[in-house]
Amino acid sequence: MTDTVRLMHYDPRWRQEFEQTRSGILHSCLGWVIDVQHIGSTAIGGMIARPVLDVVAAVRDDDDSQQAIAESSDMIEGLNFRRVTTPMWAAEAIVLCKPRSGDPTHRVFLTYLDSPFYRSSIAVRDALRSDRELSLRFEETKVTRWRQGAGEPQKYADDKSVFFAHLIEHHGG
Repeated sequence: MTDTVRLMHYDPRWRQEFEQTRSGILHSCLGWVIDVQHIGSTAIGGMIARPVLDVVAAVRDDDDSQQAIAESSDMIEGLNFRRVTTPMWAAEAIVLCKPRSGDPTHRVFLTYLDSPFYRSSIAVRDALRSDRELSLRFEETKVTRWRQGAGEPQKYADDKSVFFAHLIEHHGG
């Protein structure tokens, strides 16, 4: 794994890659996962992003949700993903990265439908997609903080989390 965060210009292939990932998750999870959404900067057209495709996959929020998450996690691991430590800001999700070794190219946040993480991820994505000025401000902040932190992963994550907390506070979640 690299010791620095890499950013790149938007790649239109990310949308197709999401569709393939979505299809694989829905197909392999045998009905346990009922919704898969593209989130993060790669889901925002034209935005400079870390080239890691972020996806939120959701199971029903019912009596079977714990079993659904356990079963789905095992099935997603079968798609060449590995389970990783869940960051505090995604507390109610299980995080799986692909490939199994090396720098991740995909991250799946497995949670239940309507969890706080699910709601805030979708709200932030939708706010950034619908408000070009907001997305440009976020991109500028992200790139500036990335440069100031010399691409150091924890500093980059901490700086972004402040901006996301502000977005969630103002755009729901």
